[in-house]
Amino acid sequence: MKKFIHEIMKNFSILPYVLVLVFATLLPFDAMAQSKAVPFTAKKAVYLEVGGSSGVYAFNYSKIFHQKGKLKLNASAGFSILIRETTNSKAYWLPAIPLELTALYGKSNHHLEMGFGVIPYLDAVSLLDSETLDFKDKVVFDTGIPLRIGYRYQKPEGGFFFRIGYTPYFFGPIGSREDWEFIPVFAGVSFGKSF
Repeated sequence: MKKFIHEIMKNFSILPYVLVLVFATLLPFDAMAQSKAVPFTAKKAVYLEVGGSSGVYAFNYSKIFHQKGKLKLNASAGFSILIRETTNSKAYWLPAIPLELTALYGKSNHHLEMGFGVIPYLDAVSLLDSETLDFKDKVVFDTGIPLRIGYRYQKPEGGFFFRIGYTPYFFGPIGSREDWEFIPVFAGVSFGKSF
């Protein structure tokens, strides 16, 4: 997944500027259009996320577990399967489970969303055998730590759900890595339904 994220981040070099522009236009409108925070009755959502905290993609379930005024706290969990082909042309089916905690700040439909998560996943790597000089495949446990700042559209009474966010990643010295890595340019978009 790390290789895939590196490939995608080359195409997202302008994304932080676009996100700042989106936030600059949406958040002031939210402040002018609503005068009182509306409590959420539809606290659950199911959605597909592409990129973002899921890395590549994931089907997610989320729930707002606390709300007070404009602040709402949300937890989500997801699942995805990636197919990775190694140097030996062997395909591996590798699961990933993105978990995330976010805070939503807004009065009604429009929210600033900030949070962090963890995405444990399996990865397939090809390692050079020093004795035979052949590559041997190995499936390793790995994890990423995404951060999130973004925009979330969710109606208090339920219905269409959308979010877009800037999600830089940290990767720890787990799996095939020996040092921490930081990927500063990554983003994601989600579509689904709240109920």
